[in-house]
Amino acid sequence: MPWQGVSPVDLRLRFVTEYLSDLYSVTELAASYGISRKTAYYWIRQYEREGPGRLAGASRRPHRLPRATAREIVDRLVAVRRQHPWWGAGKIRDYLCRIAPDTTWPCRDTIHTLLRREGLVRQKRRRRAIAPAHHLTRPTAPNQVWTADFKGQFATGDGVLCYPFTLRDGYSRFVLRCQALPAIRLPDTQAQLARAFAEFGLPERIRTDNGPPFGGSGLAGLSRLAVWLLRLQILPERTRPGCPGDNGSHEQFHAVLKRHTALPPAASRAAQQRRFAAFVEEYNHVRPHDAVGHAPPATRYQPSPRPFPRRLPDVEYPADAEVRRVSDRGRIRWRGRQVFLSEVLAGEDVALTAVDDGVWLVRFAALPLARFNERTGRLESPDRTPPPQAPGS
Repeated sequence: MPWQGVSPVDLRLRFVTEYLSDLYSVTELAASYGISRKTAYYWIRQYEREGPGRLAGASRRPHRLPRATAREIVDRLVAVRRQHPWWGAGKIRDYLCRIAPDTTWPCRDTIHTLLRREGLVRQKRRRRAIAPAHHLTRPTAPNQVWTADFKGQFATGDGVLCYPFTLRDGYSRFVLRCQALPAIRLPDTQAQLARAFAEFGLPERIRTDNGPPFGGSGLAGLSRLAVWLLRLQILPERTRPGCPGDNGSHEQFHAVLKRHTALPPAASRAAQQRRFAAFVEEYNHVRPHDAVGHAPPATRYQPSPRPFPRRLPDVEYPADAEVRRVSDRGRIRWRGRQVFLSEVLAGEDVALTAVDDGVWLVRFAALPLARFNERTGRLESPDRTPPPQAPGS
């Protein structure tokens, strides 16, 4: 056959050349080249319409795409992406739909494709999601659970260490505090919490890890900060040791905070704080959040109806409870015996309630501390007691 060892392009061009010579009919040429008459006529039509380039395998993509995204839409998408380089296609679409609802914006997948075509998409590996622990409270309204933590310290440009303290509402993801502190100390942390309470009211619970100043090494992991919170009728809620995924949403927030504000760090702690403030303003009021219906957290948050009291209230117990004052050395007197509880409870009142013959449940405010066996004089785990209830629940 005449086309053996010949490329398909040369074959088509040779076919058309012989057809144009008027020496052969289409039927004869189709039989000679081993193709159907339909294919033969197709090659002829393509040559007559677009010349030899079409036979050489030119792109079939049309010169005009009626359904293609308008260039002004693409430019707007690119502008938002450049302004917020860490926002994905979904957040960009949610943001534009909110500020320009009269414009028809492409779907998320189309936006992703357009941004990738513009070289604005970075490939990343997805991490496996970590399920939260079952014992943690799932908030269904603002101020049921606040989450707090210290992001890992880092040095600013002047060599001074910065310890970012962060506080968020677990339901709305609203950032309540993001403060660059000089160290992890009780007075600084308590002052930041007090400012948040004065501005937003009191939550029912605050979830933290077990490290200082949130937790201690003594009875029930109590710390002086936890005692202060319990006096305010706020329940400390702790994650499991070595399980940062129990507070996974807050950990993810820290990763976002680092990308936006600390790569690289600012020149000083004051300059770093200005970065934090600008980021929090955008995070709360502009940036869409997937966990709250693709809306900014500020649209889902409202302050707590429980005001921050000017005076720390006393702890009240039921009338049938045995109340004891904790000494400066962390002890109580029980029927002629000294029982050590915790030095952080010095000066506070605890309550003992009978749960069995000779067995008493020791509580401070709403938190069970231990089961006291008066026969052995030992304190045991209170795990068999019901979990503490938040005020008003």
